[in-house]
Amino acid sequence: MQSEVEDRDLLEVLNEAADAIAAVLAPLEDWGLAGTRAGQYHSDLAADTAAIAVLAGAGLGVLSEESGLHHADRDVMVVVDPVDGSTNAAHGLPWYATSLCALDDEGALAAVVVNQSSGVRYEAVRGGGARCDGESIVPSTCVELGTALIGLSGLPPRHLGWGQFRALGAAALDLCAVAAGLLDGYVDCSEHGHAPWDYLGGMLVCQEAGAAVVDAFGRDLVLRSWTERRTPLAAGSAQLLAALREARASFD
Repeated sequence: MQSEVEDRDLLEVLNEAADAIAAVLAPLEDWGLAGTRAGQYHSDLAADTAAIAVLAGAGLGVLSEESGLHHADRDVMVVVDPVDGSTNAAHGLPWYATSLCALDDEGALAAVVVNQSSGVRYEAVRGGGARCDGESIVPSTCVELGTALIGLSGLPPRHLGWGQFRALGAAALDLCAVAAGLLDGYVDCSEHGHAPWDYLGGMLVCQEAGAAVVDAFGRDLVLRSWTERRTPLAAGSAQLLAALREARASFD
């Protein structure tokens, strides 16, 4: 089935979905657990409904953390985490986002990641660079792990040699922080890794900004599966990425 978005700006649709989520979150009173599946919040459900309405209505397929696969036969699929960092949101920590990444048969095509607390917005289009609030971004040039500020997910069994670390709790925003040079790198030390909706939006923003993103075990990061997981690493420089890969490979 052909996508109905062919004559529209894909970024416009992704931004519309992010704005629709912001609109339903603004009046939300109960940010607690929804009592559905483990770890699912009322914010997740409200945001998912808003996102699906915009994306599916625009003729796009959707893979959502909260409701799974919609319209798998469509040419362009948007992998969406309606509220990445929903535990942060429930506790009033201002580091949670909507992450959307459109995929075509060549891979990641366009991405929008919006910090729904601050409104800071990252965008990227394949071959078109990356921006934060409309301004081009570039990553850090840090090459030494010992001086690097690293974003961390999960708890490693020991110190991995970084200068400092931050465990912020929203992978999409953490990766965008690498893209913008706010963090020098990022390493997933969690036991089970991340789902595609957690990292794909931030991955494309990183790649288009000039940062490198890989799976720690050499697997393809572009997934269209609700069950598969990956272990993303990111850095602004090839030297730092190599050091992070070596550090992550030192345990499993």
